Amino acid sequence: MNKCHFAGRLTRDPEIRYTAGAQPVAVANYTLAVDRRRKKEGEQTADFINFVAYAGAAEFAEKYLKKGIKMIITARCQTRKYNNNEGKTVYVTEFIVKDQEFAESKKASSNETTGQETQDPYYDDFSYPPEGIENDDDIPF
Repeated sequence: MNKCHFAGRLTRDPEIRYTAGAQPVAVANYTLAVDRRRKKEGEQTADFINFVAYAGAAEFAEKYLKKGIKMIITARCQTRKYNNNEGKTVYVTEFIVKDQEFAESKKASSNETTGQETQDPYYDDFSYPPEGIENDDDIPF
């Protein structure tokens, strides 16, 4: 089984391009900073993993993903090779996105990136009942 799971933050906005041909397909490339479980003195604390998303997954990335957003990505690992301009064979390992989901609320994400705390109670994670409902007896379910 070739299935990998990652959780981390986008290091930059996704780069989107379209394939050539009669029916172009969207392709998104983005990088996730994934914290390492164990941190040793003098070593980096995160790995920077490159992902490639195709078609609908790429269009989702283009529309919703921005630098700093915390994501959970499920991908498969793929290795390919090609010959560069100098005729040397280059091997590339890529993670092809199969599923991507947000790892935190939009509010938490925007607070992380701006460093500001929202004070309005309607922006916290609690859901308030509609106006006019005074107690549980007024709730229609």
